[in-house]
Amino acid sequence: MTHSNPILIVGGGLGGLTTALALAQRGRASRVLEGAVEFGAIGYGIQFGPNVFHVFARLGLMDQVLAVADSPVAVLMRDALDGKELVRIPTGDSFRARFRYPYIIVHRIDLHNVLLDACRQNPAIELVADAMAIGFEDRGDGVAVTTADGRTFSGAAVVAADGIRSLFRQRLIGDGERAVGYAALRTIVPMAEVKADVSRDSVVLWGGPGCHIVHYPLRHGSEFNIVAVFRTSTYAEKSDAASCRAELEETYGHAHPAMRALIAMMDLRWRRSVGDRDPVRHWHKGRVALLGDAAHAPLQSLAQGAGMAIEDGLCLGEAIHGADGDYHAAFKRFEAARLVRTARVQLESRALWHLYHCDGIDREVRNATVAGWDEAHMYDCLSWLYDGAPVASAGR
Repeated sequence: MTHSNPILIVGGGLGGLTTALALAQRGRASRVLEGAVEFGAIGYGIQFGPNVFHVFARLGLMDQVLAVADSPVAVLMRDALDGKELVRIPTGDSFRARFRYPYIIVHRIDLHNVLLDACRQNPAIELVADAMAIGFEDRGDGVAVTTADGRTFSGAAVVAADGIRSLFRQRLIGDGERAVGYAALRTIVPMAEVKADVSRDSVVLWGGPGCHIVHYPLRHGSEFNIVAVFRTSTYAEKSDAASCRAELEETYGHAHPAMRALIAMMDLRWRRSVGDRDPVRHWHKGRVALLGDAAHAPLQSLAQGAGMAIEDGLCLGEAIHGADGDYHAAFKRFEAARLVRTARVQLESRALWHLYHCDGIDREVRNATVAGWDEAHMYDCLSWLYDGAPVASAGR
């Protein structure tokens, strides 16, 4: 396949770039259309379980990813009211022995640049920035994508990796994002400025009534990433700093002092509503297929949205290669390989959302239940996810 008839990938995020690399590894050309003026990522931290390393190993990117990432000592959950440690998942030698690969925390920009650099070095991949897709046409023997500036890009098929609010999802399926009534704030500060009495070497989730905070170190301990999530009737509205600060102080007023100290550090400019998508059985029509959050956006509870998109990229690349030009067969094979796994991530993330935010008797039951969860139990519970996923057979 040549650049005269490439596979079009709409969206230059982690899932889109992984797909391009997986296709290129099989000698298949792609053109990645990114709506932003330049390829890049929003600057905050991201977590990955060992399942993504099955993909990075196949793409030859293990060393590059590990060079920019860190592995925490543990992943912890604490009670937001009294600070008690509820769950501890050690991520050291025993974790590596069980799952083969590490659990990592990494600045999203750093990981994005690893994938972007690999794409730039591959002649089978063309990167096109400032190409915001606003429409598409399946012509039967090919596809065309139109962009906001009036250009038209033609190709053999379209992979829509355009996120939770996907234009292509709306056209193919017509459903909407499911809001959950929460907003999220993200902040990165220099580690030297962190005065709160909190762990600086682990991923920590503080779960409380209608709110949670996640924090962990970044860039080899030089930075500190904080995510604050809270229930609010104004989740869908833009908020000025004073109003947002008042909401935070009310929501976290009864929380542990360490949480309140973290809230005082939050940058109030990056605020987003929180939502997911309902699982659906079909992600494609004709020569157009959805990938990542466009197909199966989960809540953040399992920290697997980006991980599922990365897994998708390799799986779809192999399915396209195996079908050898039959895109209907390739997309059906891709769906069959990914449907149950991604739907489970979506549904288990919803269940964990309640676990993180429960109050009253629910909170007491939660705390009593998790008290018996030891390391072996936690590893067993996570094995379905962290052991990786089968790839749609290349078939040739």
